[in-house]
Amino acid sequence: MFGRRTNTVFQKILFAAAFILFVPRSAVCDITIEESDISLKLQDSVNISLTVRNLKESIRLQLLVQHDDILEVTPNIIDLEPTDEEVQYVKVHAIGAGHSEVTANVTDPNVNIEDVFIRVTVFKNSALDTFSIVIGWLYFVAWSVSFYPQIYINYKRKSVIGLNFDFLYLNIVGFMLYGTFNLGLYFIPEIKNEYFSRYPRGLNPVQVNDIVFAVHAALACLITICQCYLYERGEQKVSLTAKSILGVFALFLFISVILSAVDVIHWLDFLYYCSYVKLTITLIKYVPQAYMNYKRKSTVGWSIGNIFLDFTGGILSMLQMIINAHNYDDWVSIFGDPTKFGLGLFSVVFDIFFIIQHYVLYRHSNYEEK
Repeated sequence: MFGRRTNTVFQKILFAAAFILFVPRSAVCDITIEESDISLKLQDSVNISLTVRNLKESIRLQLLVQHDDILEVTPNIIDLEPTDEEVQYVKVHAIGAGHSEVTANVTDPNVNIEDVFIRVTVFKNSALDTFSIVIGWLYFVAWSVSFYPQIYINYKRKSVIGLNFDFLYLNIVGFMLYGTFNLGLYFIPEIKNEYFSRYPRGLNPVQVNDIVFAVHAALACLITICQCYLYERGEQKVSLTAKSILGVFALFLFISVILSAVDVIHWLDFLYYCSYVKLTITLIKYVPQAYMNYKRKSTVGWSIGNIFLDFTGGILSMLQMIINAHNYDDWVSIFGDPTKFGLGLFSVVFDIFFIIQHYVLYRHSNYEEK
């Protein structure tokens, strides 16, 4: 008798535990939104649907606009009644160019509103938006093709004399690190999860064309390095200064790998460090070639075609940034965070300097390879 009663009590406890564990989870109220990322032309509107599920009590949902001079949301306050499932519609109207977010607040903290947010981009002119996309592909092609004139001139001359090895090795290390950053953030789930944990409403900054460009650039640099071993190179070699700089970078990244492996920092931080080293290399990589041209008083062996394509890509890149800043009224992207624009401008300035070396300073050079 006692054993039967014990079994009955035990069964009730198990049933109650199962009810607590499973039933509430399936009945938790949540609110989801139809689309989280939208683009609107100035003065245009769009209706967005909100789906409410398993609502047990009356609540009030408030939609909060990050920049009320860019967006207008109506209604911004919605009173919801108990329901198994209900769809509500809100109107998003663009009143100013720029970027803004719409988030939510609710009277019941048990209601899940994690997915209730909208990222809105408002542009002034759809033609400018299309033009910006075209420019983006043009500078992508220009930068991608820019590696081949140097490869061709090396093949034609069967010589790499005049091509600075410091520039070449700094370049390949930079693109390998850039590729590591892109591949890691795009393909590795743990790193992507960490990124979205830090920036829950952010977008992955790496696109497929970023990966293609980085891998292609690294391979093109590798082909050029192979040419350095196959063709005449004279007394040229990587300088002690470049080796020291690359050694410092290697030590820094090696320490970062160890810190990531022992969980002192996240692997995402390591990828960011790779990108910082790449930016540093971009700032210094042109200096050895420019100095070598000055020392030889010649640009023989250094492809001017490479420079023109790089110059074209840099100009188009900055033009796209200016067009987007105007079209989205987002000048902060240039003047508030000038890194990308500054790097593009820095590269263009060096390209102009190389053009002056080639066509003005050393146009009558009689340098002879020895």
